[in-house]
Amino acid sequence: MTKNVTLIYGDGIGPEVIRSVVDIIEFLGCDINFDTQIAGLESVKKYDKPINDKLIESIRENKVALKGPVTTPVGRGFRSVNVGLRQEFNLYANVRPVKNFEGLKCRYENVDLVVMRENTEGLYSGVERKEGEEKAVSERIITKKASEDIARYAFEYARKENRKKITALHKANILKLTDRIFLDAVESVAGEYKDIELEEMIIDAACMNIVMHPEKYDILLATNLFGDIISDLCAGLIGGLGLTTGANIGKDAAIFEAVHGSAPDIAGTNSANPTACILAASDMLGYLGLKEECTKIKRAIEDIFKDGKTLTKDLGGNCGTKEFTREVIARLK
Repeated sequence: MTKNVTLIYGDGIGPEVIRSVVDIIEFLGCDINFDTQIAGLESVKKYDKPINDKLIESIRENKVALKGPVTTPVGRGFRSVNVGLRQEFNLYANVRPVKNFEGLKCRYENVDLVVMRENTEGLYSGVERKEGEEKAVSERIITKKASEDIARYAFEYARKENRKKITALHKANILKLTDRIFLDAVESVAGEYKDIELEEMIIDAACMNIVMHPEKYDILLATNLFGDIISDLCAGLIGGLGLTTGANIGKDAAIFEAVHGSAPDIAGTNSANPTACILAASDMLGYLGLKEECTKIKRAIEDIFKDGKTLTKDLGGNCGTKEFTREVIARLK
């Protein structure tokens, strides 16, 4: 049965890494129909807004999307496409696995954890205002409902994936109201999962401890901003954002993406590492029930890194985006 998927190439290196994914999926013969839509800079040029109605309609109908990196202007311009889409479809769970690849040199071994981030509120709610010319206020919104949703998703994920511990990250010693709501919700949900250990840790102490002993952690559960920061920190444990993937999951839709930026400085140079986007596509295939194809792609990536002969420049090699993609396909044959 054909599965329809909304495809967003993005900008910067987005078209290059998404093209890699499309080539791999086509080689595998997956019965997927890609509905290509635009977002970000391209959408602004055509529709005068970064998230257009055709894109929203496509995701609402297909319920699954694969997205390349999209540029977000810093301090000005349009709001983040990622944040907008997550809120539009209530994609409350952001799931980012972080695991060592055998053969890749990095500072740590035995890293195998998952960052589970609430994805729709907190400081990313977008409620900001100016008070005069020299003061601005941003509101941090934390609700019991959203906190319970991400907590339950994390505990269900832990049980399904045979993970034994969840560490809830917070700053309740300072943010006594908002983070207390978050922790109360997590503790309430934890009571339904006696087989999963729950620990709580202040976010700054957690950053230090994770860097010192990442092997001690299993699932890290956090509110939006804390989860965003900690997920990049964890990506650094295994070699960087080029190796990590993200899934945005809600009750009615899911969007899979690489978690790195659009890197416009290297766009069009055939030097981008497509691994994160390829792994995002692999997770998407698993989500769609194509478990065998999902596993094949991940094994091909693992074999390439273990062999160590076909690495992109960010990993110390001299392989380009296209060459790396061809090597993945060669190992799928």
